[in-house]
Amino acid sequence: MNNGKLETLTGGCLCRGVRYQITGPSRDVINCHCVNCRRIHGHIAAYTAVQRSDLVFDSQHTLQWYHDESPDTYRGFCNRCGASLFWDARDGRDKLSISAGSLDDSGKLKTIGNIYASEAGKYYQIDDGLPRFETGSSGALESDESG
Repeated sequence: MNNGKLETLTGGCLCRGVRYQITGPSRDVINCHCVNCRRIHGHIAAYTAVQRSDLVFDSQHTLQWYHDESPDTYRGFCNRCGASLFWDARDGRDKLSISAGSLDDSGKLKTIGNIYASEAGKYYQIDDGLPRFETGSSGALESDESG
């Protein structure tokens, strides 16, 4: 989780049909280059993550969930403006991933690594110098948080 002072982050979609607050610690951002994320976002996905109980909705009347190809995986999006907002592995985890681009202000969050680099598009290079995993391993990034 993001070290330092706990700050309440807010965010939502472009049309404001979905608005939320994060009331607890947020994990720093991980870039996902998998095919599914690239297709739903139009490019890579950059996600923070929070405990489910720390995500509070102010408005969710346009929030819709889509079950993607991955088992037990759902993606939350706005059914009016199309914004991709959430990634949810409903496999017993207590965390929910939130698109970093949907935050009003990312506060002290920083990008800490890249996952599924083996699926990156051929039209770009991953040359940010951050830890890189050819497949999953966001768990390794989460357990190696040094602030």
